Amino acid sequence: MDIDVVIIGVNSEKTLSGCIESVLQNRYTQGAVRIFYVDGGSTDGSVALAKGYDSVAVIEIHPEFPAPGLGRNAGWRAGSAPLVQFLDSDTLMDPEWLAKAAGALTPEVGAVRGNRDEINPQGSVYNWIGQLEWNAPPGECEAFGGDVLIRRSILEATGGYDEVLVGGEDPELSRRVIRAGWRILRLPAPMTCHDLAMNRIRQYLKRAFRSGYGFAAVRAREARQNSDFWHYEMRKIGIRGGGFVLLSIAGVLLVVSGSGVAAVIGMGCLAVGIILLLRPRLFLVNKFKQRYNLSRKQANCYAWHCSVIVLPQLLGVVRYYWGKWLNRPLRNRRRLRSTSSIDPKGMVS
Repeated sequence: MDIDVVIIGVNSEKTLSGCIESVLQNRYTQGAVRIFYVDGGSTDGSVALAKGYDSVAVIEIHPEFPAPGLGRNAGWRAGSAPLVQFLDSDTLMDPEWLAKAAGALTPEVGAVRGNRDEINPQGSVYNWIGQLEWNAPPGECEAFGGDVLIRRSILEATGGYDEVLVGGEDPELSRRVIRAGWRILRLPAPMTCHDLAMNRIRQYLKRAFRSGYGFAAVRAREARQNSDFWHYEMRKIGIRGGGFVLLSIAGVLLVVSGSGVAAVIGMGCLAVGIILLLRPRLFLVNKFKQRYNLSRKQANCYAWHCSVIVLPQLLGVVRYYWGKWLNRPLRNRRRLRSTSSIDPKGMVS
């Protein structure tokens, strides 16, 4: 079967050539492989670079509010192959991936994903955390990410990606795929290498904020379908993040009230709030050490991440419900977009 490879990007000049070259080096022999690059409004040389490849069809879109779903939908709708492989422009595809993924498409399997690895996991602690969290055990799974091989017939039947979501658009489509009767399979095979290129705390916090927004947006839709998908994640953010904030506010108010009894109660509230927030660091270090085969120092670092990430995620959840109430969903503006922000799934603990 033929395969259309859809690459999406914005201001992706630094990584796009590597991504395209990795697809051109594929070893798939069961049909033709066509490449579509969808540019979401770049101001650098991304479009010119892509047009330099005779084998790449370039699609330019200039939406007022860019979103990953817009680019992916434009890409698969421009093609006609029965299989579609989606890639972000900051990834490198393994040359054996298309052959392995297509070979795993049994009649009941609608989408296949594999392992995604960071190109430079030691470049920063944030890259290292991403490397830890990209992959999970092989077998049937509940969702896929931005890199996936999927049947065109499924995209046509479901309508493809949500074009408004700026976080969680891949899992949201995954759930509709499963409800349509298809299985999603994770192979124990290399799929892509990824360049998270995260070096600053601001990037980390923004990514966590968007993951919280994505959790809330997708969870709200799943709740309407009587599904418990991402129920645990939302409960964790609410109890640990929300509990810490509320108990801290109550504790401070009681402490400054002037009453001795109230001050004691306030200190208790503060202590409980801190314990809720820091539960992974206080109680789960050994679990992380064993699960990920980490050193004690690495497990401590990861536990700190799992502790504090719920706070920016909580802000993302609040932003979703505030926007829902005011009918103002979170959107991207073209001048702020870049390749690194096009993958808003977040780091999930």
